[in-house]
Amino acid sequence: MLWRGRRQSDNIEDERSDSGGGLGGGSPGQFRVPIGGRAGGGSSIVLVILVVLAGWYFGFDPSQILGDGSGGLVPGGGGQITDDSGSQDSTGAPASDEMKQFVATVLAETEDTWTGIFKANGLTYEDPKLVLFSGQIRSACGFASSAAGPFYCPGDHKVYLDMTFFQQLDQQFGASGEFARAYVVAHEVGHHVQNLTGIMSKFDQMRQGMGETEANQMSVRVELQADCFAGVWAHYTAQKGILEQGDMESALNAAKQIGDDTLQKKMQGYVVPESFNHGTSAQRQTWLARGYKSGKLSDCDTFNNPV
Repeated sequence: MLWRGRRQSDNIEDERSDSGGGLGGGSPGQFRVPIGGRAGGGSSIVLVILVVLAGWYFGFDPSQILGDGSGGLVPGGGGQITDDSGSQDSTGAPASDEMKQFVATVLAETEDTWTGIFKANGLTYEDPKLVLFSGQIRSACGFASSAAGPFYCPGDHKVYLDMTFFQQLDQQFGASGEFARAYVVAHEVGHHVQNLTGIMSKFDQMRQGMGETEANQMSVRVELQADCFAGVWAHYTAQKGILEQGDMESALNAAKQIGDDTLQKKMQGYVVPESFNHGTSAQRQTWLARGYKSGKLSDCDTFNNPV
């Protein structure tokens, strides 16, 4: 990914020096990769939903849906992220902080893409904040540990990321490459788009009458749509000439490695399909590729199409 020298977002909040302190595990109030989270209120920009979902499914509360049912799919985060030279400090921040620059650049690219898409529909995109932390962090959705993985909190419109997850993605999940890391950020920003467009709030109402299995099935559709949105972003990023050979393949491999079936088989030796709440490896790859191929939000309707 040809990211160096490009604009970096100002919407980075670096809390790594303030993180830590012996908090418990992740709260059920976040939207994580590859786990899950809580929605805030709806949004006034309903027109985008009409474009994306043909006027169907206007809401979702990820904390209520994903909560406790998916918390054991990812091994705890650990270790420290290093720069190319291997140097690091006690907070996990590289000495050169090149990874922070990378994340800020990816975030800026998502800002540019979604601002353009919203503008094309007569709407205004609200940039999310991205919070870097180390170990654990307090968000509007509660306390969270880095073991939970990156997450989006609809309550404060922020993406939370402990960058040691990138090391885990590479060494434990076998998903290496810069664009695999970019996909993680783009997926969480996809949840932000869902929050802005109101997809999260309506589903909170719908799920009240759902059992756990049905709610899991619906949360899979929400997650796959975030994957598709990440693909839409990748489509426009490729048009800018930023992607290099093999970049999209690394993102698709990351989607494969964090599929529910792959993770469950790796962690416990067998799969429980009714507990899936993010989608299988094949599903995640399919919807990421679909968004990338077309670049159209209308092709990300995971609610009215088979997944």
